[in-house]
Amino acid sequence: MDYLDFAQETVSSAMRAGAHEAEVFMQTGSEFSVDIRMGDIETLTQASYKGLGLRVFVGNRVAFASTTDFHPDVVEEMASDTVELAQVASEDAANGLPAVGPGPLPHIDLVDPNIQHLPAEDKIDMARDAERAAFDFDTRITNSHGAGFGSHTSARIIANSNGILYSNATTECGISCTPIAEQGPEKQVGSYWTAKRFLKDLESPMFVGEEAALRAVRKLGARKVQTQKVPVIFDWNVGSMLWGSVFSALEGEAVHRGMSFLKDMIGKKIASDLVTLTDDPLRPWGLGSMPFDGEGVLTKRKTVVDKGVLNLYFYDARTARKYGQEPTGNARRSYGSIPSVGPANFYLEPSAISVDNLVGEVSEGFYVMDTMGRGINIVTGDFSVGASGMWISGGEFAFPVQEVTIAGNMLDMLHNIDAVANDIKFISSVVTPTFRISEMTVSGR
Repeated sequence: MDYLDFAQETVSSAMRAGAHEAEVFMQTGSEFSVDIRMGDIETLTQASYKGLGLRVFVGNRVAFASTTDFHPDVVEEMASDTVELAQVASEDAANGLPAVGPGPLPHIDLVDPNIQHLPAEDKIDMARDAERAAFDFDTRITNSHGAGFGSHTSARIIANSNGILYSNATTECGISCTPIAEQGPEKQVGSYWTAKRFLKDLESPMFVGEEAALRAVRKLGARKVQTQKVPVIFDWNVGSMLWGSVFSALEGEAVHRGMSFLKDMIGKKIASDLVTLTDDPLRPWGLGSMPFDGEGVLTKRKTVVDKGVLNLYFYDARTARKYGQEPTGNARRSYGSIPSVGPANFYLEPSAISVDNLVGEVSEGFYVMDTMGRGINIVTGDFSVGASGMWISGGEFAFPVQEVTIAGNMLDMLHNIDAVANDIKFISSVVTPTFRISEMTVSGR
């Protein structure tokens, strides 16, 4: 089957059935995952999939349907039924396709044939090697929640009645490991993972296992600390939690409804001079990279916050039309869902400073390695999460800490970022280097 022709024909079917506008979003792909525990395979999955989502507009009314059955008769009937649903749906003046026509797609290299052709045995061996490296790292690693390898190849196509017909393909792969350290009656869990578009860019299974083991062993002997206000350093592994919440607070719908602590802040200072936030869907090999978004809007690199000053909010077609803005190319979706706003490669720009320097400048403080709970309110900016990590004394790690809470207000936290490190790892769509906040409340005993 020629999927490009099929997508266009499905759009035509919806238009013949009475749609004023129509859009098809298709996905095809295959995935592999294996989980190893104590050297043995616990689960192994290898599957392929395909799906088609159809969105139709009749005036300002919209309806959506999806299917995994690509038989032409089934899809034509779905198109007719979806138009009938749209005819009785509620009207909303913001409904409609983005008012853009076709343009030249930017080229981004997102496909690694080595992943597609890698034998299953090699994938299993990488998971097993990661777990073995964790056990070999320290005799206190006595058990494991497992290690895994996963890979994914996919393609997506979008076609609409404005003449847009785009497609692109991607690959990705990853290794993870979660060992358990034991000392007397105490047990601690550590984890580490790597994920990339290209197989050659993955950190080695040995490194993944050893880093996961180090994070587990470091927690042994953890204790609480007295409640106090000190500098707090967020490890890259957990700092993305803050920036993911910042992204949510920048979504146009939340902002215009007054449900964001960053409302009415365009052109204003919302963070320290060290904070430059970028959303870059064109980043080479990025896990969130894409030449077009989920509505066919061509993507571009955006400096969202420039040295602390906020430049923009994020919109898909509906929210842009609703609030008199332009779509930002941030519509995200699968074939089974309608578009919503989401990040591409959203990250805090790193500096040239090492993590050791960030730690070395702190006389007494807290280095956060893990957080528990999601105590972040994007309406008020209140921030309060459980945390564990390492206590810093005299510029060095002194002892592990657990069962404490770190709290503050997100706007204050952004303004009080006084150092950013150089250790950014692009392993998801929201990432960050390690960074330091000059003062937060650490609540313990």
